Amino acid sequence: MRKFIKFVLSGQFLHVLVLIICLSTLILNTASKPVSILLMLLAIFSAYTLGCNWQRPDKKTDKAKRLDVFPEHLNAILNGISDPVIILDTRALVTYANSAAKVRLPNCQENDPFSFCLRDPAVLEALEKTIISGEPISVHYSERTPIERFYELMISSVQDTSRRGNIIILMRDITRLQRMENTRADFVANASHELRTPLASIIGFIETLQGPAKSDLKAHERFLKIMREQARRMSRLVDDLLSLSRIELTEHVPPKDSVDMISVVKTIIDTLQGLAHERGVKIKLETSSNEPCFVLGDRDELLRVIENLIENAIKYGQSGRRVDVDITYQNTANCIDIAIKDYGEGIEPQHIPRLTERFYRASIDGSREQGGTGLGLAIVKHIVTRHKGTLRIESAGGQNAEFGARFTVSIPILNAKNV
Repeated sequence: MRKFIKFVLSGQFLHVLVLIICLSTLILNTASKPVSILLMLLAIFSAYTLGCNWQRPDKKTDKAKRLDVFPEHLNAILNGISDPVIILDTRALVTYANSAAKVRLPNCQENDPFSFCLRDPAVLEALEKTIISGEPISVHYSERTPIERFYELMISSVQDTSRRGNIIILMRDITRLQRMENTRADFVANASHELRTPLASIIGFIETLQGPAKSDLKAHERFLKIMREQARRMSRLVDDLLSLSRIELTEHVPPKDSVDMISVVKTIIDTLQGLAHERGVKIKLETSSNEPCFVLGDRDELLRVIENLIENAIKYGQSGRRVDVDITYQNTANCIDIAIKDYGEGIEPQHIPRLTERFYRASIDGSREQGGTGLGLAIVKHIVTRHKGTLRIESAGGQNAEFGARFTVSIPILNAKNV
């Protein structure tokens, strides 16, 4: 009976009462009197039974259920974020850390101070400022070991429905962006230096010709020859910079033309015979087959690769008086290997890993004497990468070494899978 009284006092009783009145009106208009009375009694009895079995919704239970379900969805969402996410209270104690945070910061445990997770003074100072002011702050953090990494931490203050403050920290890995920025800065600095040197030399000679050597014809001839060489050096540098820029812009676009690599190699050997004869170097080509070997590629770029490598072998391996070009086929890897080998002094081991970096030279003076810009192997590497190939560099070195340096380019052969 107590349940029925509560039901009557609730708002739902009015809905049931209206339903009974409507049913009663319908029954009185359509059925006989005894039947009408019976149906009305059944409706009233049903309403009483409903009231006795009715249970008032428990707001606390409903709210608890909703709160119990929401964190599970929130936890799934935060764990799906690849960047570390950490939630703190106003005492800087960890209340939550997603999976990425636990991997990146193994010491990050719930109810521990955030300083146990990260001990960087700049980060802790930014966190304290956000707790006090409530203003979002962005701060950078870097790790030096085991691998150099760079992060941007975005620290924000939020409030929940209970007006309690929470601090959310998002760690973004900006290592790739930072390295790109460092590379760009190094590139600008090196390019500026490479251009500044010949420009300063040309300006100095012009001032000399206009001043003390104004009437000295022999000095004119000597200085003009040097100025021409410096101008050519700048021209080569600008050409290489433009080539490298174009190659980098299309590096992610695979080439679609069919190119015969045997023809490419033979064309470059014929082109460089004059330079080889001038330097007293003999170029020898060895191939297991003279049949055409086609690859998916850009002919001009592949010509540039072979030209750079054979020209370098002639210039820097001149003392060996010989350059061997060996073409072999790797059936298991389904690729063609083109190895350019010289018999010069070789390359010291510490230089080999960095030879394809921009402006890197194993011998700065020797490179400049040979007209090098420090960009040739960087261009080769980018072109080979675009053609899904590899570049291997080997050097025996030493007086009794079998060879000086060997550069091997491997490029996939064109077949049904490449088309």
